[in-house]
Amino acid sequence: MDFSLENLNIETIIIFSINFVFSFILFLLLISNRSKVKKLKRKYNRFMSLEGERNLEELLNIIMDRTDSIISENKEIDNRITNIDKKLVNCIHKVGVIRYNAFENMGSDLSYSIALLDSNDNGIIISGIYSRDSSSTYAKPIINGNSKYMLSEEEVQALNEAKKN
Repeated sequence: MDFSLENLNIETIIIFSINFVFSFILFLLLISNRSKVKKLKRKYNRFMSLEGERNLEELLNIIMDRTDSIISENKEIDNRITNIDKKLVNCIHKVGVIRYNAFENMGSDLSYSIALLDSNDNGIIISGIYSRDSSSTYAKPIINGNSKYMLSEEEVQALNEAKKN
C-alpha cells in the first residue's frame, strides 16, 4: 500500500475532509460539554455542602419533620373547627328587636320585644311592657320558629326579623 498523493483519488480526499470537519466539531462539542459539566459539578457540590452549613440531606429531614408537625397541627385545628361548628348550631345568633308604644297615652316607644334564636329557630322571645305605673317582662319559648303561646303582633315582628338573619 502506497500512500502517496498521486494514489489518492478525489473521493478519498473528500471523505477525509468530511471526517476531519466532523472530528473538529465533535472536539469543540466535547470541550463545551466538559466546561458545562464542570460548572454543574461545582454548583452541585456547593448546593450539597451549602458551604459549611447543613447539607441537603439534613435540610430535607428538618423540612420533613416540620411538614409532619404542620400536618398534625392542621388535623387538630380541623377537629376543633368541627367541634365549634357543631356547638355553634345551638348558639343564639339570630336576633330581632322591635320597640313600640304599648299604650297610646304614653309618650315614646318604651316597650320592646326581643327574639333570640339559634340556627334551628329555637330560642326565646322576651317582651317588656312599660306603662306609667308599672313595667312587666314576659318570656315565651320558641321551638322550630313557633311558640305554643299566643304571640302579640310585635312579638311576631321580632320573631320574623330574627328569622331573616
